Amino acid sequence: MNKSLLTALVGAVSIAFAGVSVDAAAQAGAPPEKPKTVKKLKKSKKHEAAAAAKVDPMPEGADKWSCEDNAVLYLKGDMSRDAVMTLHWNNKNYKLPRVITSTGADRFFDTASGLDLVVIPTKAMLFDDTGDRQRLADECKTDDMANHGALAPTQSNALRNSQ
Repeated sequence: MNKSLLTALVGAVSIAFAGVSVDAAAQAGAPPEKPKTVKKLKKSKKHEAAAAAKVDPMPEGADKWSCEDNAVLYLKGDMSRDAVMTLHWNNKNYKLPRVITSTGADRFFDTASGLDLVVIPTKAMLFDDTGDRQRLADECKTDDMANHGALAPTQSNALRNSQ
């Protein structure tokens, strides 16, 4: 009886080890599976590339502002009264809400993109406020400002002209 019990035990252990070694051999021959997070990262890189390649259409009726270093931005809206301006910069459109200032300058700032447009009577400046507050465009003027000495259509200039 002890021999039968011992034989059964040895047989069971042999079968268990045989199953493990078959599984191990199958795994060793098969290529390792890639983690699902790697696939997600690849998809997000593709998505980022597609988003980077996206070109927004120029807003209809936007005014062209020519800047130093051949930079160009387009603004749509009435700067003297609108609470939100549309900025077309680097082939993308941004909605920039007005920020109240105490200096008389018109300022439009979008926290999501970090774009900060400051307009004073003689020019406009565009800043990137996401890090070291880099100036993206300077000395931006409309054709009327550059060629005819007109002032920027700021809120303070509109108030001054209405009095």
